[in-house]
Amino acid sequence: MIDNKMNVDIPTNKTIAVLTIRLVLGFIFLMQGYGKVFKFGVNKVYGNFFKPSHGELLPDFLLQATAYYTSYIELIGGLLLVIGLARDYVLYALASVLVIVTFGHGLSEPIWDLSHVMYRLILLVALLLLPKAWDRFSVDYFIGKMRG
Repeated sequence: MIDNKMNVDIPTNKTIAVLTIRLVLGFIFLMQGYGKVFKFGVNKVYGNFFKPSHGELLPDFLLQATAYYTSYIELIGGLLLVIGLARDYVLYALASVLVIVTFGHGLSEPIWDLSHVMYRLILLVALLLLPKAWDRFSVDYFIGKMRG
């Protein structure tokens, strides 16, 4: 594939690799957010995952706001990532969710299963580091192509 902006041939493998990472990460977040918002309900997520002892360290309103923030960012961010719209901003928002979740899990249990975060973090950082020009099967790419 030829990148018209840089007149550089982008191998199909690189394009497919970025697409695969974006779709897998997007679906992971989308389905997690969907489960929290529509299956369990954010109030139940808050009730099940935040222990009363957290209220001693952090105010209840902050914990509840965090439950809503992380659930809806996962849902909306996951969807936007799947279609490839506003990719970088979505990755920044999802990175903030991973930081919050890491802090929350660490607050709950000093030693916890990192698999909840680590795979998503690796995929997210990979997308931030890989050239955006390789992400050719996205709404962002087609919008850019129509503009330029």
